[in-house]
Amino acid sequence: MEKRRQIAFAGMSVAVVMLTAACGSNDTSAGSANVQPVGGSSQTAGATASAGAGAAAAGAGATGGYGSDTGAAAGSGGSQTGSAKQLAVKSDAKLGKFVADSAGMTLYRFDEDTPKPAKSNCNDACATKWPPVPADDATAGTGIDAAKLGKVKRADGTEQLTLEGWPVYRYAGDTKAGDTKGQGVGGTWNALAPDGKPAGKKAGSAALELMVNNNADLGKIMVDGKGMTVYRFDKDSAWPMKTACVDAACLNTWKPVKAVDTTKVSGVDASKVTSFERPDGSKQAAFDCWLLYTFAGDKKPGDTNGQGVKGTWFAVTDKGKKAGQ
Repeated sequence: MEKRRQIAFAGMSVAVVMLTAACGSNDTSAGSANVQPVGGSSQTAGATASAGAGAAAAGAGATGGYGSDTGAAAGSGGSQTGSAKQLAVKSDAKLGKFVADSAGMTLYRFDEDTPKPAKSNCNDACATKWPPVPADDATAGTGIDAAKLGKVKRADGTEQLTLEGWPVYRYAGDTKAGDTKGQGVGGTWNALAPDGKPAGKKAGSAALELMVNNNADLGKIMVDGKGMTVYRFDKDSAWPMKTACVDAACLNTWKPVKAVDTTKVSGVDASKVTSFERPDGSKQAAFDCWLLYTFAGDKKPGDTNGQGVKGTWFAVTDKGKKAGQ
């Protein structure tokens, strides 16, 4: 008898886990919809998670905020800390166009930095592996818009070069001109394209659709591809997945984030990114089963005016939690 009870309990546990993973995909009540893989595929939510996890693993050349590959300690070649002088655009079959300094050393950007306002979040040990490029004496060569060059004051008081607001770095693992060993390290470092975006993306797919911003007050929070803060709504439901933002007044203020391509996310667990079919048939992005929105009251990237509105709207952390809680 006891053995039968144990078997029955185990079966119930499996059922609960399966339902949880599906974000309530069996719910058919009004205002709810099945969680779906991005792109509207008919695969199950469990399959979505597996596919996303595989994609995340494939891109993880190293783990941690600034990477931990064994090549990072290689010699600097004597050109890692000096002025970049005239920047040049280089081309690579895999990366496409990327920026290098006057000595031909590849320049990089860090996904955990912010461009607007410009801020470097790579200090101490990170800055040893990824030496910041000084702002002094840097000029734009052919293919680079001089108006996009700038500078940002670092935590140690020095001024670092920026391109389109993104702080610029070299990589200690690159030992000679043309090396691109820093590409993809930690899933957060990429060679710098002339427009400030990560190099290595095919035309038309370079733009990230969901990433992380380091907010001075809220910490790491999600932003969309335009850098606008992403929010979640307490009156929504994660399991089963339901939206409580359906009337015109709500939707005019809180815009559902469109379904996200999991290959275009950075700084978050891609396996937790799914989509949700709204009552009107449109697809809305979700993270860890919580629907994502932007706020009409945010006018520029970095704004967080929607934080705490009516005690029910909150920015979303990189882990999917309510920011500031």
